[in-house]
Amino acid sequence: MEWQDEGIVLGARRHGESSVIAEIMTRERGRHLGLVRGGRSRRMQPVLQPGNSVLATWRARLDQHLGTYQIEPTTLRAAALMETATAVYGVQALAALLRLLPERDPHPHLYDALGIILDNMHEPASAGELYVRFEIAMLEDLGFGLDLSQCAATGSRQELRFVSPKSGRAVSRDAGLPYADKMLVLPEFLSDGSKLSAEPDSLSDAFRLTGYFLQRHVYEARGVDVPEERSGFIQAALKALATSA
Repeated sequence: MEWQDEGIVLGARRHGESSVIAEIMTRERGRHLGLVRGGRSRRMQPVLQPGNSVLATWRARLDQHLGTYQIEPTTLRAAALMETATAVYGVQALAALLRLLPERDPHPHLYDALGIILDNMHEPASAGELYVRFEIAMLEDLGFGLDLSQCAATGSRQELRFVSPKSGRAVSRDAGLPYADKMLVLPEFLSDGSKLSAEPDSLSDAFRLTGYFLQRHVYEARGVDVPEERSGFIQAALKALATSA
């Protein structure tokens, strides 16, 4: 069997003396592993760094086999991603999120979003906001999507200010105020049609929102801890955003 697809490197681990097993988020075949012979060579090591875009050719006798990769670089971002704490933690946190998906399960919209985020990691405001939206998309694909389009109580699409921690649905200001202490805050920049950008406080609220549902539905259910990379990214993004404000 053989196929070729564009992909983004998530990581690589040593295999034997000179090879690595590369983990690549491909556009059409999802998160896919493969053996790269000579992957520890001077030529290939810089290519197989997290965040780099590649053209991957995969070959195996049977589909269920690990298979081998032939890798050609297309966009080398890794060096730039090492320049700021936001980017260093960000690429690791994104990879950890994508590992929640079943291997070889295609999610082309997440692949496209991943490339956009990586290209904007040098902008803390953009990186933080895009990352939160990526977490929302991940919740959707994992079967725990949030409904932030209209109020769960009234059906209104105006002045949505809260999210119910039970249903994951938006709640309007008037309907939610009596229960505000039990609600999660819905940052205005996440409301449908909003043209607002994230600020430190609203971005912090957004991370708290997605973090709550990831913990409840994903990490706790699987008996695993929230990746430390997520906390590192949040701290770095909020600090950088506050500094630039």
